[in-house]
Amino acid sequence: MARRLTVPLAAVAGLAVLAAGAWLWLGRGEPRPAAFSGEPTSALYALIDSRQADAAPLRLDEVFTPATRTLGTLSRASAEQLDDCDDALWGASATGCTQALRATYTSASGDAGQFVIFNLPDGRAADALVAALAKDGFVRQAVPFEASRSRAAARALGHYVTVAWAGASGPGADPVKTLVALNGLGHVVQSRVLAAT
Repeated sequence: MARRLTVPLAAVAGLAVLAAGAWLWLGRGEPRPAAFSGEPTSALYALIDSRQADAAPLRLDEVFTPATRTLGTLSRASAEQLDDCDDALWGASATGCTQALRATYTSASGDAGQFVIFNLPDGRAADALVAALAKDGFVRQAVPFEASRSRAAARALGHYVTVAWAGASGPGADPVKTLVALNGLGHVVQSRVLAAT
């Protein structure tokens, strides 16, 4: 009788190991922010609700200007355009995305964070990505900080999505202040709205 129970228990244990491996392989082991807010697009961005109305690609120097090299006590550590938008994500997909531009910031006090902007086909796709970030997955962490003390905000702005994620890696760090500073990088989208008028 004991021998018959050993085989099923071994099989169950094996399945549990496989399930855990699949969980990690699919990215479910990736960090998420402790606090998250997501906003759908609004009528303020109606003029750029589709990429057809705002066809010029974003440029790194347009989003991450010399003026944003520092944000308060934060200093920009990197800025890049990713070849594939999904390289910036785990557990979610940016359907129809043509660009993902990302920058990371750090400070001597232990504040750290990142900002990503996605160029999507329209406002519906932007809203869908924000909804997916709330439950299905998130952006990949590109700078070290403690995710369990972090805050993030994702905003659909016409056919763009901006994601600001701020964390703490030191005792004096303030993720709320860092998040506000990083969110300011989304002002580049307002310039696009003005250009479309």
